[in-house]
Amino acid sequence: MRLALTAAAFFLAVTPAAAQEMRAEASEVQAHVEFLADDLLEGRGSGQRGYDLAALYVASRYRALGLEPAGDDGTYLQNILYRRSSLTGSEVRVDGNKTGDIKVTPNVDSERLDLDADLVFLGYGLEAGAYGHDSYAGVDVAGKIVVVFNGTPDLPNDLNSDIPAHLGNSKVDSAARRGAAGVITIGSGRFVNFFANRPTTAWIDHEGRASNLPGDLKMRAFVSTGDAKKLFSRSGRDFDALAAAARKGDALPSFDLRSRMSVRASFEWSEFNAPNVVAKLPGANPAMANEHVAMTGHLDHLGIREDEKGDNIYNGALDNASGIATMLEAARLFATADEKPDRSILFVAFSAEELGLLGASYYATNPTVSDLIGVVNLDMPVPLYDFTDVTAFGAPHNTIAVAVAEAGAEIGIRVAPDPMPGQAIFTRSDHYEFAKKGIPAILLFTGYGNGGEAKWNKFFADYYHQADDDLSLDINYPALARYAELNYRIANRLANNPQRPLWYEGNFFGDLFAPDAPKAPIK
Repeated sequence: MRLALTAAAFFLAVTPAAAQEMRAEASEVQAHVEFLADDLLEGRGSGQRGYDLAALYVASRYRALGLEPAGDDGTYLQNILYRRSSLTGSEVRVDGNKTGDIKVTPNVDSERLDLDADLVFLGYGLEAGAYGHDSYAGVDVAGKIVVVFNGTPDLPNDLNSDIPAHLGNSKVDSAARRGAAGVITIGSGRFVNFFANRPTTAWIDHEGRASNLPGDLKMRAFVSTGDAKKLFSRSGRDFDALAAAARKGDALPSFDLRSRMSVRASFEWSEFNAPNVVAKLPGANPAMANEHVAMTGHLDHLGIREDEKGDNIYNGALDNASGIATMLEAARLFATADEKPDRSILFVAFSAEELGLLGASYYATNPTVSDLIGVVNLDMPVPLYDFTDVTAFGAPHNTIAVAVAEAGAEIGIRVAPDPMPGQAIFTRSDHYEFAKKGIPAILLFTGYGNGGEAKWNKFFADYYHQADDDLSLDINYPALARYAELNYRIANRLANNPQRPLWYEGNFFGDLFAPDAPKAPIK
């Protein structure tokens, strides 16, 4: 909150009359949630019939509001081909000795894997020189298989939790940039079992390139700490000491393991289409109409679990029918306002968020409009109480925080600090894919005030990613309408402010992803 207020002087105050007069309607958001979370929508699993019905519903609402199609070929749909790959067989040898301990993940870019390469240990596998942990310094990994520990080292205590979360997410990208042929991650048995024999899903672009293995990477694999020791047998290093240091977050060296690994594996593919649903409200100012503010949310949920007895429909009423209802109600407010915003507003319902932010990743890589300047993401509000505050994930990083604070003040909603910093929410929803493209982005959760903490704790404990996240919840539709109005006001401010959203000076994400873009000062 302090960052937002100190940066506010950098911007012109924008209080559009249209935003002050428009009011969101509880009946509108209720209608959307009740349709999207009905059992007939079958949990909206990407590639399943229920998702296609949900996409058709959103497209029909766009058309009814008079919004322009912004998908493929003059339609509201941005079609995405997804490929799911399953392992059908593998043989892994280390220095000629066969081992079943290293778990190879399925590939989506080749139905067979045939790889022989030297092994090199890179500690945590981080490019974080600013924090004293550049695992790649002085090490050539081109054509080699990189071995790294899961997790991150003991970074400075005052570091925003989004930063280590991003660093942990970026190990494969770092290895790919340095020309590695594969990555093996060492982790707990539970961590490895999560990935073992698990299908891999990725999008495939129009040129046949897959999204899951960047650069020249050919393989990802996992091995438990207990089984990783054999990889270090020729290195002359004490693996137990390294593992103990990793558990404490101590700095780790990088060195050649003096071993070679061969992998032979085969995979079985299936493919499906799950489109993003995209519409546009053209801006009223010809000088600014080519700039776009996006309101986004994921349309998918977990679908039907055929192997479960009883209620096996994962309806996703709050995750994320409520977010899509919010976006559609904000779209209605924009479409029916007497005064249209200066910039264009883009509305995007993403597929495959639950499979790894895939729909957002595809759109951020293959946008259907030019010059996207900011993203307001709507994911999993918990409208189970009369909220009085919101948390803006991304507020420490960019000036959209200013619009959040000012829009909230108009309707009596304050902005509270992140109450769950250990969750690193900024890196866990669709807006993160746009931040990685250098675009300022933010996500709002209803806050912990006025009883919100107890509601959130119960939701996470009993309903999050469970079949009970359904219409039996006591959803407070007036509160959800208020959340919709707040997000409408935020987007409207961004669309009318002469100044584009900016990253803050010295911000980790801004410096990493938009190094040459103008920055906003923090005073």
